[in-house]
Amino acid sequence: MTQNSKTGAAFITGGTIGGAGVSATVGGMGLAGGFGAVGIGTTPVVGAGAVAGAAAYGAFKAITKGDAAAIATMGIGAVGGAGVYSVVGSMGLVAPKVGLAFGIGAVPMAGIGAVVGLAAYGIAKLLDESEVSETPTQLFERMEEKVLLMDAYSEAVMELEAFLFGEDLNQKFAVLAVEDELQALKAEFKEKSEFVTPKTFTPNIEPEIISLTTQLPETWRCVRTLKGHLAAVNAIAINPDGTTLISGSDDRQVNLWNLKTGKWLYTFSGQAEAVLSVAISPDGKQIASGSVDCKITSWQMDTKKFLHTFFYLNACSHNGFVNSIAYSPDGAILASGAADKTIRIWGRYTGTVKRTLNGHSDAVLSITISPDGKILASSSADKTIRLWDVKTWQQHCILTEHLEAVNTVAINPNSQTLISGSTDTTIKLWNLQTGELLATLTGHSTAVLSVAISPDGKTLASASRDGTIKLWNLHTGELLQSLLGCNPVAFSLDGKTLVSGGNGGSIKIWSQMQSFKQFTLDSGLSGEWWEVLGVNQSEHPKDVKFAYLRLARQYHPDVNTSAIAQVSMQAINQAYKEFQEQLNAHKYINVDK
Repeated sequence: MTQNSKTGAAFITGGTIGGAGVSATVGGMGLAGGFGAVGIGTTPVVGAGAVAGAAAYGAFKAITKGDAAAIATMGIGAVGGAGVYSVVGSMGLVAPKVGLAFGIGAVPMAGIGAVVGLAAYGIAKLLDESEVSETPTQLFERMEEKVLLMDAYSEAVMELEAFLFGEDLNQKFAVLAVEDELQALKAEFKEKSEFVTPKTFTPNIEPEIISLTTQLPETWRCVRTLKGHLAAVNAIAINPDGTTLISGSDDRQVNLWNLKTGKWLYTFSGQAEAVLSVAISPDGKQIASGSVDCKITSWQMDTKKFLHTFFYLNACSHNGFVNSIAYSPDGAILASGAADKTIRIWGRYTGTVKRTLNGHSDAVLSITISPDGKILASSSADKTIRLWDVKTWQQHCILTEHLEAVNTVAINPNSQTLISGSTDTTIKLWNLQTGELLATLTGHSTAVLSVAISPDGKTLASASRDGTIKLWNLHTGELLQSLLGCNPVAFSLDGKTLVSGGNGGSIKIWSQMQSFKQFTLDSGLSGEWWEVLGVNQSEHPKDVKFAYLRLARQYHPDVNTSAIAQVSMQAINQAYKEFQEQLNAHKYINVDK
């Protein structure tokens, strides 16, 4: 190989490595347009890096030799890029992990085509210099294996990153067996999962003696899955009489369900965009929803009649997404928090704004009003929690211990303790009257999105982006049980039913068990294989495998010593086995054809 061809190879190699670095940093990306949406994995990004490297080499050769052919190839590529734009129209590139989103119009498409043309020129020059008698197509085929190796390398790097940040504790294991290195990590795992309690932990909750029977960790199982929404469920509220519930979804609908039977009863329509929040008035007569369309809409529960939209200055309810709404205990007002950084207080019956509360410097993500009606608590993407006096609407306390956005807040039934969940993966307990931090609960591996407190004030449920719901003893901070489920979570008034989001547009109903024998025979993992593994039925095999690994690391008896872990692991293994059988059958049919 000549010195020039070595230089060309260095350009392409550098571009390939750069593409892998971009993929590892930016994470999953996608293209969206009139044709729909497609994901961009590691391999395409690495390939794009290689093309960029080849284009850089083409530019290098064109400048040093003054070759007019380079300009011609760029022109041909630009025309091709413009042609692609004329066919598919406008597109957009999104990367949720880093909050990247921008449009790709005709000019950028022509530019991309020009780069591809210049890359073709660079590869042609590289082939000439290396005296290799193979076509560009053959060269790319030969490079494909190396690119796939880079894909595997990038995946390994991402797994290592997850491990270092505590998301995964065991990357290598067999079914019902753990590798030797896990043993060395057990002590660290237990230490990270422990309840962290400052010396000042004195929550204002009356102590009680709990019998051995009630301390048994597995007391909940999934008894029913509700399917009716066409997209993710974002919000749930249960009627005070405990007979019905409402749910709001990305499909723009608010559904009414019979909580006892799981039967769908009615769909409230009218929102122009995804529904982010729902609430039921204390008397159970009115429901309201907050939406991405920046509006709050209300209906009469018994007649299903539309009541009104809450308008501010004859426009929308807010100037941003309505992330959270809550009725006061007396039902006289409705409070709302939105992405426009404000909290608004509305007359329930008139739908007119009474007051706007300002103070947060970023989107308000959650609000709640204490059961005694004295304090409104709000949490925000600005990492703070603010406490407001309901009589004067003056802000009297700012809580700043969370390191990331505070996604959810709840107040216990005696109006003494505030619970918050954050993107920093922690749950914090605060003295509502003084703002003092009482305790921190750790155990989730990713953002905590929703919290709910049982009516007796003894149990806390938390839902995280890690696909689990954790149940905690609020008196001791002990982790009682982990369930497979999603945000949001809500307890029924009698505390015997827990409702949570499920996979896709499903809702899970959990029931509290009454005896040791009963719950040790049921893991709560039921349904089709994709429901047990918490994925979509059409998920890519690599994503299904990742979900299986995550669950197995959570429920393997060598890691999870609870009484029900082995039963859960068997359910997970069976689900993954069914998936593999289905996958193999599909492959066989394709080969046969």
